[in-house]
Amino acid sequence: MVNTIDGYGLTPIHRLISIDNIITVHYFEYSKNYIFEGERHNFWEFLYVDKGHINVKARDTMYMLSKGQVIFHEPNEWHTVLANGESAPNLVVIAFECQSESMDYFKQRILSIDGHLHTYLGKIVAAAQATFSNNLNDPMLKKMDKRINTPTLSEQYIVMYLELFLLEILENHANYEKEVKTSSSIHEYMREDKLAIVINYLQENIHQPLTLEDICKSTLLSRSSLQKLFKDGTSHSVMDYFKAMKMDEIKRLIREENHNFTEIAELLGYSSIHYLSRIFKTTTGMTLSEYASSVKAIIEK
Repeated sequence: MVNTIDGYGLTPIHRLISIDNIITVHYFEYSKNYIFEGERHNFWEFLYVDKGHINVKARDTMYMLSKGQVIFHEPNEWHTVLANGESAPNLVVIAFECQSESMDYFKQRILSIDGHLHTYLGKIVAAAQATFSNNLNDPMLKKMDKRINTPTLSEQYIVMYLELFLLEILENHANYEKEVKTSSSIHEYMREDKLAIVINYLQENIHQPLTLEDICKSTLLSRSSLQKLFKDGTSHSVMDYFKAMKMDEIKRLIREENHNFTEIAELLGYSSIHYLSRIFKTTTGMTLSEYASSVKAIIEK
């Protein structure tokens, strides 16, 4: 092995952190109803909360993270994310390959970082936007596509600032280690919280003609997961549950007597008064007029 050049000695440089590949760089701006079913992959990933609050499940524990906190997921660690139904979170999520032994520190690690490290994350996201043509807010993104005219330094900036971010944490880790709120009853918590978030989403969109696909897309739950969630939690399918919510809202509007039937149909997203009438009669056993003049309408006031 050559250890000199022209008589000058070569000094090997030990690198504590060396990033091999960038997988994805995300900056997510999610609604307060956001739910991610979870994944496992053979590379590192970390999630940083830039705004709001987020619940992250890892290692059979639910961690409740707030602005300024970052959680690291080691390779092959199952993890999932859901919003708390109250605040809309902004998240930086970066996935990368790194074989450095120093990464062992980041296993099962949650930290609270300061403004200096926050700046590095901003530079990474900005460099990723300059380098890649993809939408960094796309949760389904699995491959980054380089722009045709990528700025000369932007790719190297991503790796450079990511390594600096990790190195400074290693050097000053005691400053960033803070206690994190957890929930012990993880499985029940996850099921109830997911259900509450989806129901909240349905309530907020009660006036929209939502489809099953709309609900899946907005919550990032698959059809099977969404249906199981509602069957287990309510004994109804999600669409039957939403229909019942709409019927309750129609009854409320009828009782208030501020809108005629045609206006109510428009408010609830039905294509026509005739379609609403047919659905209402099938569901309640009464026509709209029968309900409006019934004793039941008076009782439910």
